[in-house]
Amino acid sequence: MSQHDSQGQKPAKKGPSAKTLARREARTLAMQALYSWHIAGQALNEIEAQFRVDNDFGAVDGAYFHEILHGVARQKTEIDGAFTPLLDRPLEEIDPVELAILRLSTYELKNRIDIPYRVVINEGIELAKVFGATDGHKFVNGVLDKLAPRLRADEVRAHKR
Repeated sequence: MSQHDSQGQKPAKKGPSAKTLARREARTLAMQALYSWHIAGQALNEIEAQFRVDNDFGAVDGAYFHEILHGVARQKTEIDGAFTPLLDRPLEEIDPVELAILRLSTYELKNRIDIPYRVVINEGIELAKVFGATDGHKFVNGVLDKLAPRLRADEVRAHKR
């Protein structure tokens, strides 16, 4: 069977779905909100309200933004405990942007098994490339690559087969 349409044209490659893009936007805003929470120590509800006022949430998965923001805050001690043993420096010395990304990605690895671990890692790397320090994405990648087998052992093993 040919991969051409009736006019002999190859179909256009499909990009990410609207749901994928809305979730990516939610992650981006959640990472920024988590950064703000870490730096300013402001109440989550105030930060969330401000983000909803300052950003167009028309193309954002608002429920996912809320889940990440409040889920990370609720599980902060457990989340930090999951990746801290994998760090090459004390938690206090981690760049705040990279810390927000690690917390967000760890939350997803722990709580959102519907999202493949490779997607979680890739989204974390992409956030670090855009918002992190020069080689921040390499640091984030290294930590998440070590963390995934600890939190998603079966999935990682199945993928490596």
